[in-house]
Amino acid sequence: MLDASPDQGHRAITLIPDHHICIITPDHIVESLPQALPRLNPTRPQTWISGPSATSDIELTRIEGVHGPRALDVIIVSR
Repeated sequence: MLDASPDQGHRAITLIPDHHICIITPDHIVESLPQALPRLNPTRPQTWISGPSATSDIELTRIEGVHGPRALDVIIVSR
C-alpha cells in the first residue's frame, strides 16, 4: 500500500509498469489489514498494489493484467 508519502516517489508511475518491484524493510510488513490501516495517512491518496487484475469476457476467456502490473515482486532488505 502506498499513501503518496515523500519517500515513495511519484504515485502515477506505480500504475504504468508491467512489472512492479517494491523494495521494503521488515518494519513495513504487518500480518493483517487491520494492522496496516492505522499506518496509512487517510488524507493522502492511496494506491494498493496486489499484482495483476483478472477479468473474463462473455465466453469466460480469462485475461490477466488489464489493470495494474502483470508481475509483482517484493524485495525485503534490512537496514
